[in-house]
Amino acid sequence: MRRSSFFTRAVFIGVLMHLYVGLRIIPELPIGLPAKLLAACALALSCGLIPLGMLARTFERQPHVDRIAWVGLMVMGLFSSLLVFTFLRDIVLASALTIDALWGHVLLLDRWRIDTAVGVPVLALLSTTIGFINARRRARVVSVDVPIEGLPASLDGLTIVQISDIHVGPTIKSRYVDAIVDAVNRLQPDLIAVTGDVVDGSVAQLASHTEPLGRLTARYGTYLVTGNHEYYSGAVQWIAEFERLGLRVLLNEHVVLEHQGTRFILAGVTDYTAGRFDEAHRSDPAAALADAPDDVLLKVLLAHQPRTAHAAADAGYTLQLSGHTHGGQFFPWNFFVRLQQPFTAGLAKLGALWIYTSRGTGYWGPPKRLGAPSEITRLRLVAVARV
Repeated sequence: MRRSSFFTRAVFIGVLMHLYVGLRIIPELPIGLPAKLLAACALALSCGLIPLGMLARTFERQPHVDRIAWVGLMVMGLFSSLLVFTFLRDIVLASALTIDALWGHVLLLDRWRIDTAVGVPVLALLSTTIGFINARRRARVVSVDVPIEGLPASLDGLTIVQISDIHVGPTIKSRYVDAIVDAVNRLQPDLIAVTGDVVDGSVAQLASHTEPLGRLTARYGTYLVTGNHEYYSGAVQWIAEFERLGLRVLLNEHVVLEHQGTRFILAGVTDYTAGRFDEAHRSDPAAALADAPDDVLLKVLLAHQPRTAHAAADAGYTLQLSGHTHGGQFFPWNFFVRLQQPFTAGLAKLGALWIYTSRGTGYWGPPKRLGAPSEITRLRLVAVARV
């Protein structure tokens, strides 16, 4: 009932947003009445397609469902840009009106209204096209050195390749995953970290498309933690499937690994919100270190959401690897991520704890990335002298 109520409110808000765009842009376009009616019909159609695209993964029949999802999510990406550029246009026009009032009608306001009305759909189409290309090409490899004070010389140069937020689902399938796996394996990492949100759908729907993950190869293995989307998609079943593929799933637990004669700890926690879905999966960075040896200096934590960092710092971890944010994925949502998460993207520090937040290796929702490129992250631990 709660989910149904939320969806109803979301649809209602979506309708209001479409009305706003339509009323602000369509009357100003330099086109005839039939074309304006067609534009209004297109916006009305968008109102229906976007919810269908969001709901598509809950339907059972494929590939028709995937086609609906593709259309609905593409429309969502386009409308998002229409909404943003319409709002920015209104700010520009309000500024122009103020300037014109103060400096004695120096601006051709009618021309501004028409030109900016035309500019909104043009810019929206252009940004959506560029965003689509960015999202659909294979994630680039980003190399990051993590300077760690007092790191034993034998652990200097240890490499971890992180992938995150692939979101295998209606628009991301096995070919996309295959390309990621090939790129990761070419890096020949010491270990691979998969930091959640691998899937958007059930095991029955997507098992064949996550199969390539079983080819991930690293010296010390591949380790995975759950993200919030695993819990939307049947976490218990997916954990079993990931284990079947040969990925070690860390559920508030750790392993002790050894590199060049020196031990280090790799721990993993369930998603920050997992306790809402299953009390037994409540995220606990401190519990993940239970019975860990006291003499191990390097402690790495895999945690899907960056906001786990405060608990991780208290528990004494050295480095936390996270995802979840997508770096905002596309403008302007990168600014809103900061309202929920303490870190948006890249390397940061909280006390003695380093945190790396991946922008994600796939995308969620609209196949669109703008200003927040996807990434496969190669992290290299670098020893630095204690200050």
